[in-house]
Amino acid sequence: MRLRVEFTTEPFDLDEAPAHAVVARDVVTGAELDAVDVGPFGNTAEGEAEQVLGAVAALLRESLQAGATRVSLQVNVIREAGQGEGEAT
Repeated sequence: MRLRVEFTTEPFDLDEAPAHAVVARDVVTGAELDAVDVGPFGNTAEGEAEQVLGAVAALLRESLQAGATRVSLQVNVIREAGQGEGEAT
């Protein structure tokens, strides 16, 4: 199964990336994920379920330890071509 994670960390700082945001970025760029897109207001990454779930666990643990007061995330199953509703890969 493939998953897509979208996340943000807070508090925001428009002048300089806070430590928790840098840590979150390092976690996802260092994980074995595909299609990583890191931006100032939101981040996305895709990959196999085990890699995404492992990265999410590390992201939560490490960004909170680095000072994040809130982490918002959404995880979606990516449906592959030819896959019908309710079918798993």
